[in-house]
Amino acid sequence: MNRNAIYRYLYHRESTSIQEIAQALGLSLPTVTQNLKELQERGLIEETGLYESTGGRKAKSLACNSVAGYAVGLDVTLNHVGIVVIDLSGRIIKNVRNHYPFANEENYFRGVGKMVEDFIEACQLERSQILGVGIALPAILSGNRQTVSYATVIDFKGGSVRRFAEYIPYPCVLSNDANAAGLTELWGEQDIHNVVYLSLNNSVGGAIIVGNQIYAGQNHRSGEFGHMTILPGGRTCYCGQKGCVDAYCSAKILSDSTGGSIVEFFRLLGEGKKEQQAIWQEYVGYLIITVNNLRMLYDCDVILGGYAGAYMEEYIDDLQALAAHKNTFEQDGSYLRVCKYKLEATAVGAALELVTEFIDSI
Repeated sequence: MNRNAIYRYLYHRESTSIQEIAQALGLSLPTVTQNLKELQERGLIEETGLYESTGGRKAKSLACNSVAGYAVGLDVTLNHVGIVVIDLSGRIIKNVRNHYPFANEENYFRGVGKMVEDFIEACQLERSQILGVGIALPAILSGNRQTVSYATVIDFKGGSVRRFAEYIPYPCVLSNDANAAGLTELWGEQDIHNVVYLSLNNSVGGAIIVGNQIYAGQNHRSGEFGHMTILPGGRTCYCGQKGCVDAYCSAKILSDSTGGSIVEFFRLLGEGKKEQQAIWQEYVGYLIITVNNLRMLYDCDVILGGYAGAYMEEYIDDLQALAAHKNTFEQDGSYLRVCKYKLEATAVGAALELVTEFIDSI
């Protein structure tokens, strides 16, 4: 327990000293020294220099060795597989996104395994340094997160992590895509512990994070914001119901006007093109209703993420003003924020699952 507490203390700081650790954690200097020795022997921490002397012997500066291990994350979608490798600090070392349509067939999983192997080789990493592979899916997982209990976006209902692990020679864990992206947003945050993450991908999802932990719900279906009804009897959702958030706020609503390119949509919107402006105005109207509902339900910050959310930084002032106008209780919309991770947030979140497990095991 002491070793883990010491490592965590170091993890959240650029550097510190033995004396500072002992004082902060209420441990004796011999206890801290012995545990630091063990961590250093395992290559998990390193000396980074010396502090200025205050009259006695100079104290050593210590920090975590962020390259002592790496984790791989996959973002499996209907048409693509995004891959990242991160170090222990969560820093992206390399990323790639391949067009690779999902198919519940042997060749598909064999192909994903080859992608992972080729990617790790391209990163020039030692196999022994790989903690494992996190695999994020647009699906609802079972309680033990070994199998898929519900999937409509991809044909993988009843599928198991073993389908991927058969061709990936590292420990594999499954994650829900929106949950993974939501956890990424809170990684390293010291002052924010409760948020709602609204994932605006080609299907709408989300995550409820309380005390830095995902609230999974009784049936592991929490955060399915895409299937809240915002317009009874409205457009038909892919789930078969009418008026779902997904039918009004998915990224496809925007990108369908530009041949599937969300980048092109926001480029044309920025140039003032009338077609994109009209689509955006209608989209924002439904988005603000959704955001306000989430604020009323959870009374915490709401983060806009996913393909569409990543491009909303330029419009956040207007969105916050609209959110404040819609709100019954407050006239400040600063609770509405845009995601920090614009690039492969879901894959990063899947990889962070392995980093979290590793830190817990120290």
